[in-house]
Amino acid sequence: MRVLLTGATGLIGRELGQRLAARGDTLVCLVRDLQSARRRLPFPAVCHAWQHTREVPAAALEGVDAVVHLAGEPVADARWSAGKKALIRDSRVLGTRHLVRAVLAHGAGVKAFVQGSASGFFGERGDERLTAASTKGVGFLPDVVEAWEAELLPLRQRRPDVRVPVVRTGIVLAREGGALAEMLPLFRVSAAGRLGSGRQWMSWIHVDDIVRLFLHALDSQATGVLEGVAPQPATNREFTTSLCRALGVFENLAAPPLAVQALFGERAAIVLGSTRLEPAATLASGFEFRFATLDAALDDLLRPLRGGVWERRWEQWLPHSPQALWPFFCDAHNLEDITPPFLGFQVLGSSTPEIGAGTLIDYRLKLNGVPLAWRTRIDVWDPPRRFVDLQARGPYALWHHTHDFEPLGGGTVMRDTVRYRLPAGWLGSVAGGRLVASWVDRIFDYRARRIDERFGT
Repeated sequence: MRVLLTGATGLIGRELGQRLAARGDTLVCLVRDLQSARRRLPFPAVCHAWQHTREVPAAALEGVDAVVHLAGEPVADARWSAGKKALIRDSRVLGTRHLVRAVLAHGAGVKAFVQGSASGFFGERGDERLTAASTKGVGFLPDVVEAWEAELLPLRQRRPDVRVPVVRTGIVLAREGGALAEMLPLFRVSAAGRLGSGRQWMSWIHVDDIVRLFLHALDSQATGVLEGVAPQPATNREFTTSLCRALGVFENLAAPPLAVQALFGERAAIVLGSTRLEPAATLASGFEFRFATLDAALDDLLRPLRGGVWERRWEQWLPHSPQALWPFFCDAHNLEDITPPFLGFQVLGSSTPEIGAGTLIDYRLKLNGVPLAWRTRIDVWDPPRRFVDLQARGPYALWHHTHDFEPLGGGTVMRDTVRYRLPAGWLGSVAGGRLVASWVDRIFDYRARRIDERFGT
């Protein structure tokens, strides 16, 4: 199947694209920045540049069997200025309008149009039990979602042969992004607690389940609105308790509503509003959840982060086999080429002529201008699929770097997973957790650019 995907670089889109590619589907992606997308997409795709204010290129619809539309300006990443609110609305309403027009004009082969939407449709509803059949709420987000979904009407009227399921997604829980990733830095040092009264309902879903639900919407005969939420919504108080338990930390004092509103402005409605949405239509469509309870979801996601461990992950698809890439990445001296110059990184030598399990490698680098010696030990050596290096001597209490090379779509998904723990325990996390995470991201962003220059298309 040839699938047109928007929002491919987002939290859901990246994982969905990988799963579609893994099962043999061909991906066509509409992206804002072609160069950036090439570095960020962890799967092979034909990419077309597109902005929500413009018509969709006709070539993007050539041979397309299905559309999955996920694109939209992030809602919770900044205060809602007038300009931000206009962008939130227009990115969804105009983007969907142009995409629908393109399907009507050029997408004769399209048989399914899966529309990503949001549980924000329901607004503040207190303890009211909600399903897909419930009425719209009141406020900015409900109005945006209503206008957003209304743009599908011409498609339904003029192309009754096209199935149009709509997935209203709740709070997506994932380590790598979304609301949970934003909460973790404060919770892991016991510097956060419930928000407001804690009685407001949170309709959540594990990232694995929401990706599987989009696949279900694509492959099944599902139509109409599906609730992208788990069967057991939780109050903010319950969520906070479960999150602290999963991390093994203490719950701190609550943040009063006035403080939350002062910090977030109008978007405080996202965290203080109460939406008790239940997946009646989703379950009736035959979908089965893997993570039906909050404790199970958070335990799965956060178990690797207990004990003060931080984790960062980067994925990049390259049009070469693992066998072709392996010689470059297993040569420690090549790290100098893909490491940012500000680190002053230099390989000093290794304990064996050829790298393998047990090899010790010595480096010199600078952190904030301070020279440091670093020694790593190769803990796992499994050519051409994986190797793992551990810090044997260096600035971290723990540094565990897994390099995975996974065949996908005639190329390779190169996946770097770094798990680290800062020195000085709790104080180290408080003082430098977010700072070091940002610093590590800078290193791997540079690494992705250099790798793309060397191995990209």
